[in-house]
Amino acid sequence: MKKDFTPEDELLFLALGGSGEIGMNLNLYGCRGKWLMVDLGMSFGAAEYPGTELMFPDPDFIEDRLDDLIGIVLTHAHEDHIGAIPYFAADFGVPLYATPFTADLILRKLGEAGLVDAVELNVIPDDHGSITLDPFTITYIPLAHSIAEGNALLIETPFGHVFHTGDWKLDDEPQIGTPATEAELTEIGNEGVLALVCDSTNVFNDATSGSEGEVYRGLLEEVSLHRGKRVLVTTFASNVARLQTLGAIAEQTGRRLCVAGRSLDRIIEVAQDNGYLEDLPELVDFDTAMGLPRGEVLILATGGQGEPRAALARIAEDNHPLQLVSGDVVLFSSRQIPGNELAIGRVQNMLAECGITMVTDRQSEIHVSGHPGRPDLKALYGWLRPEILVPVHGEIRHMQEQARFGERCGIEHNVFQKNGDIVRLAPGAPGKIGEIHTGRLVLDGDIIVPADGDAVTMRRRLARDGILIVVLGQGDDLRIEGIGLPLDEDYPAFVTEARADVLTAIGKLRGPERKSEDAIAEAARLAARRCAQRWSGKKPQTRVILARTPEV
Repeated sequence: MKKDFTPEDELLFLALGGSGEIGMNLNLYGCRGKWLMVDLGMSFGAAEYPGTELMFPDPDFIEDRLDDLIGIVLTHAHEDHIGAIPYFAADFGVPLYATPFTADLILRKLGEAGLVDAVELNVIPDDHGSITLDPFTITYIPLAHSIAEGNALLIETPFGHVFHTGDWKLDDEPQIGTPATEAELTEIGNEGVLALVCDSTNVFNDATSGSEGEVYRGLLEEVSLHRGKRVLVTTFASNVARLQTLGAIAEQTGRRLCVAGRSLDRIIEVAQDNGYLEDLPELVDFDTAMGLPRGEVLILATGGQGEPRAALARIAEDNHPLQLVSGDVVLFSSRQIPGNELAIGRVQNMLAECGITMVTDRQSEIHVSGHPGRPDLKALYGWLRPEILVPVHGEIRHMQEQARFGERCGIEHNVFQKNGDIVRLAPGAPGKIGEIHTGRLVLDGDIIVPADGDAVTMRRRLARDGILIVVLGQGDDLRIEGIGLPLDEDYPAFVTEARADVLTAIGKLRGPERKSEDAIAEAARLAARRCAQRWSGKKPQTRVILARTPEV
C-alpha cells in the first residue's frame, strides 16, 4: 500500500468529500507530483451535530500539500460544489476556475466574506472553455443539470483522458443552455476515455430523469387548472430553467409573477447579469400581489425543503406579507432531499390545516431530477466507452450499485471507492492503493471545528441525557441542579436522595483523599450521577463545583 501519497509517474484519484454521502464534494486528481482539486462544496447542518449550520469535508490532507496544489476547478454553482469556497479558498492560495454564471455566484460569496482580493478567480467560457494546469488540461463540457452552466470536465493527462461528469442528466428540452450532443460525446469517446468519474445519485431509478420541457407542460397544465385561486410554486432557487418556465407560465395564464425569498432574488439577478432569464416578466412586489384578484397572481417562493426561515414556512405560519387562504394551491416543484422529510411534513401539515391544496411531483409532472437514471447512465457509457468507471456523488449503496451496473453494461474496470481511498487509475490495473483519514468539519457559531470534536460531542450528550450540577460548600452545604432530566414531580425527592448519596460518598473518603479536591469532586460526581440514573434511566453529564475548603 502506498505510504507517502505523493503522485509520481502515475494518475491518482482521491475523494475527500462526496463519496459515501450526497453533498460536500471535494475531489483530487494527482499526477507527477501535482494535485488538481475539482469542486469545494459543503452541506447544511445535520441533526447529529446539534447547534451547527454547515458541514465541510476535512481538507487536512491537501492542506499539508499546498505547495503541490495547482488549482481548483468548479463544475457548477450548487452549494455542495462551491459552498466551502469562502471558508477555505483563501488559505489554499491557488487560483479558482469557473464558467461565468458559477464565477459570478462565487464572486458574490467572496464579497460577502470580504475575500474578493484574497482569492484569484478566473472565468472560463461556458462553451468548451479550456485551461492548462500542467500536467493537466481541463476542458468544460456542458451537460444538462438543474442549474445554469452545469458542466462535466474532460481532464487530459499523460496517462489518458478522464471524464468527470459533475452533476448531470440527459435532457432533449433543457430550456436553459445547450448541452453537449450525443455526437459530441461520442467523438470524445472515439478519442479514448481512460476513466469515467460519474454521478451516482439516481442509479436506482429505472427511468430517465425526464426533461425540463415535460415540467413546463406539466406546470402549465397544473396552474391552468386552478383558475380563480392564488397559486404558489416552490422550487430550488438555483434552477434557472424552472424560473424561466414559471415566468412563461405566468404570462400564458394571465398571472403576475411575485418572488419571495432572498436566494431567488440573488439567482435571478446573477442569471440576468449573465444573459439568462432575459424574457422573465416584470415582477410585482408583495403589496401589489396581495391587491390583485386571487387568480391573477403566481407566487414563486423558497422553502420547498421545509426550511423554517424560508418564505413558504413563514407563509404557512401566517408570518409573511404574502398570504394564502383555504382553497389556494401550493405546487411543490421539487423533490424531497433525504433527511428533510420531517421538516417538509411540518410545513405541509400547517398548510393542510389552513385548507391549502398541495400538489407534489408524485401527483403531477411538475418536477424532474437533475441527476441521471439508469437509461441516462447506460447511454453515456455507450457514447464514451470508458475503460474504468469510478462512481462518486452518492451514498455507499448508490456507488456500489453503479459499479455493478457499469459492469453489467460492459465496462471492464469498475472501481468502488469512498472518501479517503487513494485510487491509482494508471498505469497498470486500476484500484485502491492506499487510504487516508478523512472527516467532517462543522461551522459552529463563527468557528470551524471537527464534527467529532469535544464541543459537538458534549452538546449531543447534553441533548440526550441532560446535565447535573453539584455545588459543594462548607460542611453540609450542598446544592444539586438537574437540567433536562425527565423527573417532573419526582424532582424534589430525587434532589433529597442525591444530596444524601453525595454526602455519604464524601464521608467515606479516608486518609489523603479527604484533603484532595479531585477525590472529593469525583466521589460527589459519581454518587450524584448514579442517583440520577436510578431515578431517570439517564446518565447526565455531571459537573461538580467545589466551593469548600478541604479538611486539613
